[in-house]
Order: sequence, then C-alpha cells, then structure tokens
Amino acid sequence: MTNKGNSEIIFLSDPAESLIHPFFNKQIVFTGALSTMTRSEAAKKVKACGGLLQGVVTQQTDFVILGDKRRGISTKQHKAEQLINQGQDIQLLIEDDFLWLISMQKKL
Repeated sequence: MTNKGNSEIIFLSDPAESLIHPFFNKQIVFTGALSTMTRSEAAKKVKACGGLLQGVVTQQTDFVILGDKRRGISTKQHKAEQLINQGQDIQLLIEDDFLWLISMQKKL
C-alpha cells in the first residue's frame, strides 16, 4: 500500500464557496425609494449578484433593503420586524450597506 501524502492535507473550506455573493439565491425586498438609483437599476444589480426579488415580505425573505428616501417605518419594514421578533432570520439593510454589498460583485 502506497501513501501519496494526500492523507495529511486538510481543506478547511472550499475556495469556490468564498466567491458566492451574500445575495446569491436570497430573497430580497425593497422598501422606500433609493437615493442613488431607480428600483429597476437596483433590481438588475441584485439579479447580477444572484439574488431573487420579492414584492412583499414573507417568511422566506432574507433581506429588506431600506431606501434612504423613506418616511418613517413602511409596512414592509414593520412586517419584517414582526417576523424577526418571531425568530425569522431577516436582515434589514440601509441603502449604504446595500450599495457596499452590491459593489462586492465587481470584486468577486
């Protein structure tokens, strides 16, 4: 029996997994107008990252993007906060954080 030395190699993570965008295969909802782009432009950027768009917040929602041009708490944000309080894993992102995340797509 020959040992080719591979038994000592430990792979801690799959390098391909590190290339997956945080929005990849995630359900995303927008609420409030964005100050830097139209909703249509934002939707294209989400899709380019592999994200999926939803019109309403549900238990399957992963991210709710809060546009800078909003007045108070929208019904979508309120629904997301209710679901979060019930244990759902939904991330509320302000517009600046959304812009930072979609900028990652160019770097990957």
